[in-house]
Amino acid sequence: MPDERTRNSVLRQLAALQNLSLAELQEKWRDLNGTEPPGYGAIYLKKRLAYRIQELFYGGLSDVTKEKIKRAAKPEADVRSTVLPGTRFLREWNGKTYEVVTLEKGFEFDGRKFRSLSAIASHITGTHWNGMKFFGLQKSGGLNV
Repeated sequence: MPDERTRNSVLRQLAALQNLSLAELQEKWRDLNGTEPPGYGAIYLKKRLAYRIQELFYGGLSDVTKEKIKRAAKPEADVRSTVLPGTRFLREWNGKTYEVVTLEKGFEFDGRKFRSLSAIASHITGTHWNGMKFFGLQKSGGLNV
């Protein structure tokens, strides 16, 4: 557990970020990360630098946590590794039932091949949808299969 002096040092550095110009934030980025800063504005750099300062003092994410994040961030297309080709999804929308079939690569809907469930959900609704949620494969917490 970090001592009080370390905690105060971290808090001082975090507070100091608020008064730095964009050029000073970019220089701080170079110092703390050893790379050129991304081409974003001051607000983004302050947030990322605040994280980096805390990471250096307190340690970063564990390997287990990094792996969990990596698994959670896999693209929607990975539903095909969980659901076998030929699996059918039914969804009722505005009084009409829609059927989608999982293929080896992609999905079939209404006689057409689609790359993702999101593309199909958007086609059906006319607005952007997360296809996994639209077809009931994912709730807020993750995969629901």
